[in-house]
Order: sequence, then C-alpha cells, then structure tokens
Amino acid sequence: MRSFAALRMTRCATRRGLLIALPLAVASGAIAQSTWYAVRGPGNAFFVDMPGEPVYKVIDTKSPGGTAFAYHSYSLEYRRLSFVAQTAQLPADIDLRQPRAYLQSVLDDRAQRLAGGKWTSVNWRDIQGVPAAESIGSVQGGSVLRQLVLLKGRRFVSLAYLAPADALRTPEADRFFGSLRLGA
Repeated sequence: MRSFAALRMTRCATRRGLLIALPLAVASGAIAQSTWYAVRGPGNAFFVDMPGEPVYKVIDTKSPGGTAFAYHSYSLEYRRLSFVAQTAQLPADIDLRQPRAYLQSVLDDRAQRLAGGKWTSVNWRDIQGVPAAESIGSVQGGSVLRQLVLLKGRRFVSLAYLAPADALRTPEADRFFGSLRLGA
C-alpha cells in the first residue's frame, strides 16, 4: 500500500502533467477541433476548406441537349452536419448568356426537394466578380439546406450545407462558405 506522501507526489505529478499537457493540447488544437482540409477542385477551379477529409466522386450527367459532362463532387459528413462542394465545366449547349437566369433555373430545380417546394430566402450578389446566389430552405425532417451557387464563365460551382435547424449558423458553416476562393 502506498504511503500518503507517495500518493500526494503522484497526484501532484499528475496535476503538473495536466497543467503542461492542457495548454499544449489547446495550442495545437487537439481539443474539440477537427482537422480542416483545403479542397482544390479540378484544374484549380476553386478552393474551399472542409472540417475533415471529404469523399471525392465524379458524377456523370448530360445536359438537356444530351451532351455528356461531369460534376466533381466533394462530400463530408461531420458530426450532425453535411458539407458538399461541386463543380462542373458546363457544355456549350447550355445557354449561359444570362448567368442569373441559369442560376435561377438551378435554384428552381433544387427547390423541388425542399419542404413546400421553395426557398425560404435567396440572396443575389457577386462573389469575386461573378454572379452568385446564396439560398436557405427547409428540408423534410426538420433540417435546413444552405447553399451557394455561382457561375464563372462556363464553370459552375456549388457549396451546400445541410444541418438541423438549430445548426444553420455554425462556425464550421461560416468557415466553409467564407473560405471559398475561385481559381482558374
């Protein structure tokens, strides 16, 4: 059986160890913080930060005129939050002469999946000199979808964030949307 003095020394050493380890863990971000990844779209189309390593997929699709093209999709499930970044080089048979009209058609298409079939809010603006729309809408089951769509020439970029209604504005979401940088 240990003596009281030995037990006291062990507790003091443990406390000292915690006092040293805790500031190091906080400084290194090891406590309650994820590892953020800088995601780079194909051909440096965009850069965005995600709170973990996303799953990358190529989604083959066709334009309304029948031209094949691909969406590059990066998705991440993080805690109770979902993050998706997508991009595509749109084919020539998609009319982009009026970028806002094209983005509106994207919003209209995606609104069909929302509760009530419409967005709660849509905010039109320019981001880094290109037309963009940020929208928010309720999804069946009490979740909320926040998305940003933009068009740079024939390059379409979309960021989406799905979360419970009480997590619409989180530091992770703000960093995700705020980190977007358009590339080539």
